[in-house]
Amino acid sequence: MIADGRIKIGDQPVTTPATLLANLKGVTVDGKPVKAPEPPRLFAFHKPAGLITAERDPAGRPTIYTALRNALPKGTPRLMPVGRLDLNTEGLLLLTNDGELKRAMELPSTGVPRSYRARTFGDISQNRLDELIEGVTIDGVRYGRIDANLDRKTGRNQWIELTLTEGKNREVRRVLEHLGLQVSRLIRVGYGPFYLDDLPRGTAVEIRQSDVERFRKSLKRVVPHPPAPSSEEKGASRRRPPRPPVQRRGPGGERQHTARRRKPRP
Repeated sequence: MIADGRIKIGDQPVTTPATLLANLKGVTVDGKPVKAPEPPRLFAFHKPAGLITAERDPAGRPTIYTALRNALPKGTPRLMPVGRLDLNTEGLLLLTNDGELKRAMELPSTGVPRSYRARTFGDISQNRLDELIEGVTIDGVRYGRIDANLDRKTGRNQWIELTLTEGKNREVRRVLEHLGLQVSRLIRVGYGPFYLDDLPRGTAVEIRQSDVERFRKSLKRVVPHPPAPSSEEKGASRRRPPRPPVQRRGPGGERQHTARRRKPRP
């Protein structure tokens, strides 16, 4: 673009990419002023099962964008999903207009936790689930540490809560099936400090700008994973950190603060 003379500062063409800009005043491309980038925005979407996390599907199946057309306010910029949820997985899907933020949240090296609840059928014990904290290899694929806990158990049916940081393709389902369990329902309930809570299925809300900025800064201070917990620590109760509020939009598009309420467990 520079070699073609398409970029100018005032009336002068830019001749080298080694050009320092104090600001974007007077910078044009093809005669059009260059706008400052939009601030990063983050939306929480409660994805229903049965939607593909893609812009379009060759098989003609409905995608998340089919539902988002009615879930997002007018004027929302183009959004990209942070990670994916497969066709039959439901729950929290974050979307952003910022490619750098998306990439940082998806990288295993940043250690952003993803939390799930899985309804399963089969025989399993907490001791067996505790072994996942060391990671597991399945068909030559190595899956990192997973914090898994039995939540409710009725006969051979149980809910299991899992937290992981890698997010490989179908990771939760593959690991649970490796343990001999059948997964009948899988819900992502958290991604980083953001949680699904009582967000209705098929709806989306924008996360407060201050919470997005605070989270972005925390990604720059990545620290290594702590050592695996001892057997005593594994049995200790775990508490989630305080959850930042999201902002809902009123009928006229205005932002409204809403208090977080814990959603009854399925």
